[in-house]
Amino acid sequence: MSFFDTTPTGRIINRFAKDIFTVDETIPMSFRSWLNCFLGIFSTLLIICLATPYFAIIMLPLGLIYYFVQRFYVATSRQLRRLDSVTRSPIYSHFSETVTGLSVIRAYGHQDRFLRHNEKIVDINQKSVYSWIVSNRWLAVRLEFVGNLVVFSAALLAVLAKGSLDSGMVGLSISSALNVTQTLNWLVRMTSELETNIVAVERIHEYTEVVNEAPWVTAQRPRSDWPNNGEINFVDYQVRYRPELELVLDGISCDIKSTEKIGVVGRTGAGKSSLTNCLFRILEAAGGKIVIDGLDIATLGLHDLRQKLTIIPQDPVLFSGSLRMNLDPFEQHSDNDVWHALELAHLKSFVQSLPEGLSYPVSEAGENLSVGQRQLLCLARALLRKSKILILDEATAAVDMETDHLIQQTIRSEFADCTVLTIAHRLHTIMDSHRVMVLQSGRIVEFDSPQTLLQQQGIFAGMAKDAGILGTLNTAL
Repeated sequence: MSFFDTTPTGRIINRFAKDIFTVDETIPMSFRSWLNCFLGIFSTLLIICLATPYFAIIMLPLGLIYYFVQRFYVATSRQLRRLDSVTRSPIYSHFSETVTGLSVIRAYGHQDRFLRHNEKIVDINQKSVYSWIVSNRWLAVRLEFVGNLVVFSAALLAVLAKGSLDSGMVGLSISSALNVTQTLNWLVRMTSELETNIVAVERIHEYTEVVNEAPWVTAQRPRSDWPNNGEINFVDYQVRYRPELELVLDGISCDIKSTEKIGVVGRTGAGKSSLTNCLFRILEAAGGKIVIDGLDIATLGLHDLRQKLTIIPQDPVLFSGSLRMNLDPFEQHSDNDVWHALELAHLKSFVQSLPEGLSYPVSEAGENLSVGQRQLLCLARALLRKSKILILDEATAAVDMETDHLIQQTIRSEFADCTVLTIAHRLHTIMDSHRVMVLQSGRIVEFDSPQTLLQQQGIFAGMAKDAGILGTLNTAL
């Protein structure tokens, strides 16, 4: 995932659009044109040499001139094409960002600023394109000169041969020489085209060497009922987003018992979401290990690991398709189970009100549903999976307080026999947890029951006071 964190979207679109088109369409056409030009020039020079053998002597200095012109031009043209490819990526990125944030841009009246920025990056790209066109004109002038020397040499040698040559052969030699200028121009142009377009192959080849994540399936396969207890052990666990960055989790060690409800809190950047990513091995360990029911998750395939865990994310993820497909993509459950999950997620009445019911089409990223409805669908999906380990990443952030209360009741009842980790930004959602883990700078600084932590007057107590929870509890007492 670090590849997508560090690579702009426009650069990826550019590789899969312009560069793939170049490899599939442009390079084969350029190679065919190059081959035609090469054979045409070769046959022309052969005809001239047969008519006037002394022309072979003149070919040597002309070939040297041609070689130096081509060498200088191709190197320049290749770099200009590379600059063209590099400066085109920001155009794609800016266009994608503009379309995505169009409503915000209009709301704040920043159309002119985005138009000016678009014109600026297009102008930067056009500098490379214009320079490349100018280099073509530079090449054309010099190749015309070389072609004219070929015609002049062929005509001069024909005159010097006086009457020893047949007039028909002289005519064929000079007429062939007259055509060599344009063909020579195209040969160099196609040679340059091939060399510059090979840049696209280099850019695509670079993506074939991107380091992949761990194998989907390994030789060690867990039992079908794993994890049957839901015990999680962190053993001196360390992780960083990329090798050159600092540790985001530094020496996490803790034991989470079966069916225990754990709240995970901390200030921004404390490592709460990173802890979630580590359980799914989106981030690989830089040290230590995570053991679930006696199995080190680093030894498992990603498919075996991830299908056994369930997460309700902060940003709900839906796909284009029917509601039923989003709830049960692998068709492992009956319609009755799906309706029961919707009822528990407080969505049954909404889905029944839709004309298509479970076949209701969900648009891309669920744009035709509210954010709250999307989160409730993710809750229904989790209820269907009923994994032994559930991770909640502020799963009720986009719903109202009443619905939040109902969802919390559903989670308590339906996941009573599961181990639940709740990444909390609103502390009242984890006040009934068995224990609360307080993270700071990637380390566990407090880990005990909420009541004990409030009495210790530590970091958690300070966060509860800031959220107004401590005052409410004191009033109730």
